[in-house]
Amino acid sequence: MSLPLMPKATAVWLIDNTGLTFEQVADFCGLHALEVQGIADGEVAVGIQGMDPITSGELTREEIQRCEGDPSARLVMAKTTLPQPSKRTKGPRYTPVAKRQDKPDGIAWLVRHHPELKDSQIARLIGTTKTTIQAVRERTHWNSPNIRPRDPVLLGLCSQGDLNVAVEKARKAAEKAGITLPKPEYEQEEAPAPEPAGDPDNPFSLENFGLPKSGG
Repeated sequence: MSLPLMPKATAVWLIDNTGLTFEQVADFCGLHALEVQGIADGEVAVGIQGMDPITSGELTREEIQRCEGDPSARLVMAKTTLPQPSKRTKGPRYTPVAKRQDKPDGIAWLVRHHPELKDSQIARLIGTTKTTIQAVRERTHWNSPNIRPRDPVLLGLCSQGDLNVAVEKARKAAEKAGITLPKPEYEQEEAPAPEPAGDPDNPFSLENFGLPKSGG
């Protein structure tokens, strides 16, 4: 049920100008009956000026009279023809300006380490666009030479929990569709450094100094 724009101010007006019960006013305004009683006693909402719900188009005089004659009835919000504010759609995650320059690095890391993620999932995780993701994938991004794959969690672009949920969802979707996931691209491990020649048990061995071992 929708509530009046200013619940307490509306409650103040209804208490002062109608014969509605505390329960009826509380139900319409989304308040507790004891809170409405406190408003009537002058203990709550002190200094708040009442707002007429009839003038604002939230109630009709006939609706108030109907409920005044039946304490068990409940007020019904009037249908308004006034334009309502549009609801904000769920868009990309907001990222502070200081961290926006790190987004391409985070995208590159996800593309490399989690190829199962769709572009739409990456866009929601980091708060970016599919165009930017595609540019990073194809290395056509204007700053490609300077992009370094870095964990977006460590960069503060998304939480580890959100990342885990997205990865698990992507993997289940791939398994259900019978898609074989590509292997992540990991950087090649550096070859271990060769062990130094010589006799480690004899620090005075000639081989330790690059000299040939003397014969007999």
